[in-house]
Amino acid sequence: MFGVSGKLIRNALVMYDRQTDTLWSQFLGVAVQGELQGTPLEPLPSTLTDWATWKRLHPDTIVLDQGRERSDPYNRYYTDASAGVLGERNPDNRLDRKDFVLGLQLPGFQKAYAFRDLSATPVVNDRLGDRDLVVVFDADAATGVAFDRTVDGRELTFDLLTDGPEELLALRDRETGTLWAGLTGEAIEGELAGTQLNQITVTQVFWFAWTDFFPGAPLYEAPA
Repeated sequence: MFGVSGKLIRNALVMYDRQTDTLWSQFLGVAVQGELQGTPLEPLPSTLTDWATWKRLHPDTIVLDQGRERSDPYNRYYTDASAGVLGERNPDNRLDRKDFVLGLQLPGFQKAYAFRDLSATPVVNDRLGDRDLVVVFDADAATGVAFDRTVDGRELTFDLLTDGPEELLALRDRETGTLWAGLTGEAIEGELAGTQLNQITVTQVFWFAWTDFFPGAPLYEAPA
């Protein structure tokens, strides 16, 4: 079981486990000090989105209501010029420090996708390391997800279906013509109906926080 240590590494949370008191980097998912130092955690993909979008995609969701006020105490922090508690370590002028990015980490490879570029190009067929992947972005909900786009050994190429069901952020693959729900990676109509794309772990984060951990890592460039 994990708890909050009260420590930070480059402005990011440091956890501790109650069994060994080892310290763990939340950003890297690795033990950084203690008995289990160097041990990685297994990442589980998740989706950071707004309640309306989640409820639309998963209408039977059960919610833990702790009776607290549902407001964001960090609203001002999103727009001011500060860079966390400890300041910026590796300034990178490719983006503004408070620009949001979707960060992908695969073994030995990292890449960031700026929200502003994904807003213009909401479906990106890409390759990182040895993985063929697709990044999908819903600008209205500020929600980004990524999936492995190889199905049964076949690489698929996805396009946004502009006349498809709006609530699905619908995609169609060029190889089979199957219709897919973009934010869940589920094939809902066509040859591959019922197939589920494997979701890839992503991190939604400020640009300065990403570059503090991965200075010089590639940044996706939207087509001109």
